[in-house]
Amino acid sequence: MKIHNLLSLLAALLAFFSSSPPVSAELPSSQTSIAVCQRVAPSLAMELSRLGVELGSPIFIRIFKESQELEVWVQADEGYRLFKTYDICYFSGDLGPKTREGDRQSPEGFYTVNEHQLNPNSRYHLSFDIGYPNAYDKRLGRTGSALMIHGDCISVGCFAMTDSRIEEIYTLAEEALRNGQRFFRVHIFPFKMTAANMKKHKNSKWISFWKNLKEGYDYFEKTNMPPQITVAGKKYIVEPDYTATVAEQRRPAKVFN
Repeated sequence: MKIHNLLSLLAALLAFFSSSPPVSAELPSSQTSIAVCQRVAPSLAMELSRLGVELGSPIFIRIFKESQELEVWVQADEGYRLFKTYDICYFSGDLGPKTREGDRQSPEGFYTVNEHQLNPNSRYHLSFDIGYPNAYDKRLGRTGSALMIHGDCISVGCFAMTDSRIEEIYTLAEEALRNGQRFFRVHIFPFKMTAANMKKHKNSKWISFWKNLKEGYDYFEKTNMPPQITVAGKKYIVEPDYTATVAEQRRPAKVFN
């Protein structure tokens, strides 16, 4: 009888652990990142609670070069909510995409960041790699590497923030990835892609490229959900997110991008 009970207990434990959500991979860390996140997280949690969301909720980042702004959006039940707009301290180059290694140009396009792209040992306080070149850039033969969002307020192709700003952004990113977000999106635009701004820049050599970027910009403006981005030929394809609703995304142990 005792053996039977023991076998039943072992079977129950096996069923429990096999049905439990998987533990996320350990994120890269350093003494700096650990100290920063421990210091910054409590105040971020309070600010987010006033917005009705939690620290660790999925995030989405938009960058606008012309106005030198970086927006962090946080997932809520009905869509993503704007948490904060940070001033970019410095970025190099002009409006338009990065095309080759060493051109000192900051990228434009649709990028994703996963846990392996975090750099807690950065020379520029803290940083994460945006994932340039992506599939689209590679189709066009564009080259470059180690394009970051980082601190220290200097740039040769990256987007540089002050140290206090990157501490908040990095903590939001790390907590989202730790909590189950597989990757977060970073969409980089030359400017806010309103009809007026598109008209203002209609004579740029990049206008066809920008019209393509505008499709992704418009989708988010309309839905408050980042779109799925794929590449066909030499064009970004903007598609609806493959999850049904944001509410569904927030069910326990079921986080989608």
